[in-house]
Amino acid sequence: MNTSSHQIIVNDSEATAKGIKDYGSVGLILALGKVLYNDEDRTFQRWHEALKGGLSYYSLERIKRGAWSRLRKVSFNLKQIAFTRITDKMLVKCGSFQKDFRNVNGSLRRAKVLLDLEKIDEELEYLIEF
Repeated sequence: MNTSSHQIIVNDSEATAKGIKDYGSVGLILALGKVLYNDEDRTFQRWHEALKGGLSYYSLERIKRGAWSRLRKVSFNLKQIAFTRITDKMLVKCGSFQKDFRNVNGSLRRAKVLLDLEKIDEELEYLIEF
């Protein structure tokens, strides 16, 4: 896993809570592995922007707002597939992410569940190693 904090963004917080309320838990399949990100010069990002004909409307609006541009993933090497359940007990251990972030159209994003991979041992159903 290429995350120093072992935290990942998984799904809409409100939808996840509703799924747990309606069904008792929400299933989650995680593809875990090593990620390589764009270099500091953002070579891949510049190539991709040129390929698609320039900056998108979303990018132009992001620049106007002064928001940062995230690094792009350029490769992913699969190491594990984990099958887990999110229950009320597990949801309490999770944080949230993306509150006040923006969608492509500029509208506010809904908060997402922030899952700490070091705190899911009890809920882990099955693990496949590669």
